[in-house]
Amino acid sequence: MANMNIPEAERNLTPDQVVALDKRRQWGLACQVISGEFAFFAVLLLVWSGQDLTYGPGWVHPMFYYNVVCGILAVVFGIYGTYLRRGRLHEY
Repeated sequence: MANMNIPEAERNLTPDQVVALDKRRQWGLACQVISGEFAFFAVLLLVWSGQDLTYGPGWVHPMFYYNVVCGILAVVFGIYGTYLRRGRLHEY
């Protein structure tokens, strides 16, 4: 009897397909971890970017730009990591 906890698309995979599926999920988890690290750094940079925006003269505010880039990378890595972890239907 098939394991009913496994999604239906993954019940009849060959060993090579299982290895590819595990590798993809490992990369997904790695991307989610990287996303968490970027999110943590974005929160830390928030203190300096606020100070930079408040006290920095002119239009050049590098800490704010670093904070924006860090936040965007956190979102992108998080979405891509979740995409890899969940899987795509009919890829096998």
